[in-house]
Amino acid sequence: MDQQQLAQVESLCETLYTGAASTSESGEPITRAEAQSRLLSLQSSADYIPQCQYILDHSQSHYARLVASNSLTELITTHWNNFTVPQRIDIRNYILGYLANQGPTLQDFVVTSLIKLVCRITKLGWFDDKTHRELADDVTKFLQATVDHCILGLKILNQLVDELNIPTTGRTLTQHRKTSVSFRDVCLFKVFQLGLTTLKQLQTRAIVADPRQEAILGEQALSLVVRCLNFDFIGTNPDESTEDVGTIQAPTSWRNILQNPGTIEMLFEFYANTDPPRSSKAMEAVILLCSVRRSLFPTDKDRAEFLGRLMTGIRELLKNQTGLQHQDNYHQFCRLLGRLKANYQLSELVKADGYLEWLELCSSFTVQSIRNWQYSTNSIHYLLALWGRLVAAVPYVRPETGARGHVQALEKQVITVVEAYVDSMLGSVETVLREEGALDDPLDDEGSLKEQLDRLPVICRFQYGPIANYILSKYDPLLAKYREMMNHLGTSATSSAPPDVQQQVAIVEGQLTWLTYMVGTIVGGHSWSSAHMGDGDETIDASLSRRTLQLSQGVEYRLTSSNGIGRADPKLEMALLYYFQNFRRVYMFMWDQVSGSGTVSGSVSMVGMMAAKLDSAPSTKQKVYQRMFEHLGMGDHTAVANLIVTKVGNNLKFWPEEEDIVSKTLELLLDMAGGYSSSKLLLTLDTVKYLARHHTEDQFPFLAVPGNVRQRTTFHATLTRLLLSPGGEDKLGLSFEQFIEPLVTVLNQLGGLSPADLRSEQARRPLIGLFRDLRGVASSLHNRRTYSMLFDILHPQHLPLLAKVADTWHDQPDVIISLLRFMQEFCHNKANRVNFDQSSANGILLFRATSDVVCAYGRRLLATPPPTGGEMEMYKKRYKGIGIALNVLNSALGGNYVCFGVFSLYNDPALDNALDVSLQMVLSIPLDDVMAYPKLSKAYYAFIEIIFRSHKRTVMALETSVFMQLLNAIHEGLQASDATLSSLCANTIDHIATFYFANNGKDKPEIHSMNKHLAAQPTLFTSLTATLFNLLLFGAPQNHWAVMRPMLSLMLASENSFSSYKEHLLGTQTPENQALLNEAFAKLLSDVNRSLDSANRDRFTQKLTAFRVTARGFLTL
Repeated sequence: MDQQQLAQVESLCETLYTGAASTSESGEPITRAEAQSRLLSLQSSADYIPQCQYILDHSQSHYARLVASNSLTELITTHWNNFTVPQRIDIRNYILGYLANQGPTLQDFVVTSLIKLVCRITKLGWFDDKTHRELADDVTKFLQATVDHCILGLKILNQLVDELNIPTTGRTLTQHRKTSVSFRDVCLFKVFQLGLTTLKQLQTRAIVADPRQEAILGEQALSLVVRCLNFDFIGTNPDESTEDVGTIQAPTSWRNILQNPGTIEMLFEFYANTDPPRSSKAMEAVILLCSVRRSLFPTDKDRAEFLGRLMTGIRELLKNQTGLQHQDNYHQFCRLLGRLKANYQLSELVKADGYLEWLELCSSFTVQSIRNWQYSTNSIHYLLALWGRLVAAVPYVRPETGARGHVQALEKQVITVVEAYVDSMLGSVETVLREEGALDDPLDDEGSLKEQLDRLPVICRFQYGPIANYILSKYDPLLAKYREMMNHLGTSATSSAPPDVQQQVAIVEGQLTWLTYMVGTIVGGHSWSSAHMGDGDETIDASLSRRTLQLSQGVEYRLTSSNGIGRADPKLEMALLYYFQNFRRVYMFMWDQVSGSGTVSGSVSMVGMMAAKLDSAPSTKQKVYQRMFEHLGMGDHTAVANLIVTKVGNNLKFWPEEEDIVSKTLELLLDMAGGYSSSKLLLTLDTVKYLARHHTEDQFPFLAVPGNVRQRTTFHATLTRLLLSPGGEDKLGLSFEQFIEPLVTVLNQLGGLSPADLRSEQARRPLIGLFRDLRGVASSLHNRRTYSMLFDILHPQHLPLLAKVADTWHDQPDVIISLLRFMQEFCHNKANRVNFDQSSANGILLFRATSDVVCAYGRRLLATPPPTGGEMEMYKKRYKGIGIALNVLNSALGGNYVCFGVFSLYNDPALDNALDVSLQMVLSIPLDDVMAYPKLSKAYYAFIEIIFRSHKRTVMALETSVFMQLLNAIHEGLQASDATLSSLCANTIDHIATFYFANNGKDKPEIHSMNKHLAAQPTLFTSLTATLFNLLLFGAPQNHWAVMRPMLSLMLASENSFSSYKEHLLGTQTPENQALLNEAFAKLLSDVNRSLDSANRDRFTQKLTAFRVTARGFLTL
C-alpha cells in the first residue's frame, strides 16, 4: 500500500462513518453501501494484514484506524491457522506496542477495537506459547506508567476477562471451556487483585490524577472487579437475560481476599464517596460478594462474621440514606436487599448482631420506597422478594434461635409493609388522575404489576388474618360507596355524569381494581399441600372472594340492566378476569369429587390431587373445599361457576370492541374448558348451553368486530372442545350437527351466490368469519370420529365453495388468509385423525378439494402482477398467501391419508396440477426474498423437501434449468443460519443422493431424467459435496448435525466428487498439514461400507464428528 491508496481508504472511511462525499477512480460518487463493501474487502484474505498494519502506522484518520483494527480482528479470527506461533506473537506485540506509544492520543472507539484484537489473539493462542498467558504481567507495565496508560491497562484487563468468559462463534464449547478454565486458574485472580489494588490506590490517593481521570480509573477498576466476580467459574453458562445473580462459585484460593474485612469496607466506602456510575458499580460488586458460595468460608463463624459486616454496612447506609437519592444506586441497593436472603438462611440472619434494627430499617426503607412508587416501580419487586423470602423461611427456624422475639418483630414489620403497599397503591389512583397523563399508571405497566403480584401471596399469607382484615377494611367502604354511585348513575353511562362525579367514579373504580388484583393473587396463592391445609385460610379466602364476587355481580347487573351502556372501567374488568383465573385454578378442580357426579377414584385434578377413595369419608381437601364455599355464602361451586361463566358471556356480549377484555375472557373460558373437573362442571351450566346454541354475531357482537377475528377461532375451538368432551352432547342437549348448523346456513347462503355476488363487499365479513369459525371447530377435532363428523358435513356439498372463494378473492389478503389457514388446519392429520375406511375414497376427495383451492389461488396469483408499495406490501399481498398455500399442500402431501399413485393410474390431474402450480409459485419468488421472511422460507423448503422425497418422478421430469434453480435454492438454504432450513435442505440432498445411489444404472424414467440433468451440470454433486464439507469444517456449530446426514449418500452416489474435494483441500495446505489431513481422511473412511443402512450411517456420522474436531485443529484457510 502507498500514500495514494491510503488516502483512498481514508476517503472511503469518511464516507462510511460521516457520509462525507467521495468519488471513485472514474469520478463517480460513492455511496455509503459501496464504501462499506469496498472496505469489507480488507477482511477477505490474510494477504491484507500488511495493508492493515500500514494503515495503523501511517494514517491520521481515526476511522481508517478503526477499519484496520476491525479487519485485523476478523482476519486473525478467521485465518488463525494460517499463522505460525512466532507470527501470532509478533502481531500481538506490535498491537501492544502501538497502544503503549499511541494509545493515550487515540479515540476511545479505536482503542476499544485494538484492545479487542489483542485479547482475541490472547484467547486463540492461549495454549500456543506462555507469552500469551503473560498478558496480565505485560499490562502491569501500563498500570505503573502514566495515568492515561493506567486507564488503558484497566481497559485491556476488562476486555480480557470478557473475551475469555464469552464463547467466540466458530469455536466449540469444549475449546472455549478449556481456555476459560486455564485462564481462571492461571490469570483471573491476578487480574482481580490488580482491580482491587487500583481501587485501594485511588482510595489512599496514591495515584495522582485530575478528577476526570480519577472518575474513569474508578469506573474501570470497579468494572474489572465486577467482571471478575461475574466470571463463569464452573462452566454453567448463566442466562444473561435474568437479573437475579446466581451463586458465585469463586475458587478457594480467593478466600483470603473475599473474606478480608477491608475488601467489603472499601467497596462500601467507594459507594458512599462517589456518584453513579461508580457508586452503583461498587454496589453491584457488593451484591456479587454477598452471593459468594457458602462453602468458601471454612467455618460457620467466618461466614457469620462476613454476614455481620455486610449487615452493618447495610444498616449504616439505611440510617444515613447514603446515595439513595440516585436512581441507579437505589435500584442496585434494592437488588442487594433482595439478594441477601437468597444466599443466607434466616437462621443465620437472626443470629447476626443488630438483626432487629436491620429488620426495622429494611421495613422503613420498604415503606418509604412503596410510598414513593413513582420513582421505584421497577425496584419494588426486589424489596417484596426480600420479605417473601424472609417469611417463607420462618417455619424452618426455631423461635428461640438468635435475637429474642424475632418472629414477632417480623410479623409486625410484614403487616406494616403490606399496609403501606395497599395504601400506596390505592393512593396512586388519585395521584395519577390528578396529574392528567404526566404520570404513568402502575396498572398499565404489565411487567412490573405481575412481578409485584407474584410476590404478594407468600407475604400476605404469613399474617393472613390481620392483613385480610386490613384489606376488607378498605374494600367494604369502597364497595358500599361504589354501589351508592351506581344506584345514582342507574342505567346511564358514566361519561354522561358531571365531571366531578366522573372523577369520583374513576377513583373508586381504580382503587377497586387494585384490591381485586390483590385479592386475586392472594387467593391464587392458596396451598393444597398438607402442611398448610388445616390453617383455616380457606375461610379468609372466602371472605375476600365474597367481596370480589359481589363486586362482579354489581358491575354485571349494571351492565346487563343498561344493555351495555353502564360499563365499568376496562381495567376493573381485566382485574376481575385476573381474579377469576386465580380462583378457577385453586377452587374449581374438585367439583366431580365433591358432588359425586363423576368417578372419584380415577380422577386426576389440575393441581395433581391424589385420587380419593370411593368408600372413605370426605378427605381433608374435600372438607376444606366445602368449608370454603359454605363461608363464601354465594351458593355451592356450581352457583359460583355459573356466576363466572355468566360474566364471561356478558363480557363477550357487551364489550365487543375491547380486544384485551375479549381475549382475556376467552382465555379464561378456554382454561376452564381445558380442566378435567372444571370442564365437566361447565357442561352442567345453563350459560354454557346458551353459548353453545347461540354462537352467532346476533347474540355476540364481538364476532362482528374485524379486530376480533382471531378470537372467533378461540371461541369456536373452546365450544367444540366442550361439546365433544365425554358426554358433552348429552349434557348440552345438542348434537354436533345442530351446533354447526349456523355455519352450515352461512355456507348454503354463500354457496348459492354467483361469482359476482360472491365477490361483493357484503360477502367479505361472512366469509372471513365463516373460515375463522371453521378453523376453530377443526382445531378441536382430535380423533377419527369427530373429524369424520365435520368432513361429512362439508363434503360433497360445501367443499367446492372453497375453490370458488380462492378464485374470486385471491387478491384480498384478509379473506384468502382466513380460507388458507382453515385449509391448513383441515388438512393437518394430527393424532392420525384423518383416517378413513379402506373402502372410502374420502382421502382422495379431500386432496382433490385441497388441490382445487391451491390451484385456483395459485393460478390467479401468478397471473396478477406483483404489488408495488414496498417490502411489507409484497409480503402481505403475495408472499404470506404463498407461504400458507405451500403449508396447506405440505400438510396434504405429508398427511399419509392419500395413495398418490391412484391419480396417474386413473388420469386424475389433481396431483399434477397442485404440484405444477406450487412449483410455479415457488420459482416465482426471488431467493433473496425467500431468505428474508422466516415463515415463507420454512414453507418453501418444506415443500421442496417433500416433493424430492415422495414425488421424484414429477421433479426429475422438470426442465434442467428449472431443476437447477431448485438445486441452487437448496444450496443457498443449506448455508442458512437457521438450523431448521439447513436441516430440510440436507434431507433433500439425502433424498436425491440416496435415490441415485440405489437406482443408478436401472431403466427408470427418473434415472434417465437425472442423468440428463447431470450431463448438463456435471459439477452438481461436486459442488454439493464441497459445500457440505466446508460447512462441516468451517461453518457454525448448530448446522453440523444437519449437514452430516447426506454426506455418506452423496459420497456413495458420486465418489469422484469426494475425491476431487479431498484433492482440492490438500492443495490448499502446507506439506505438514497434508500428511495430517491424509491421516484424518483415512480414519474417516476406515470401516465404512458401501451401504446406506442405519448402522453404517450412524458409524459414519460419529467418524465425521471426530474428523471435524481433528481437522479444525490444524487446517488453514
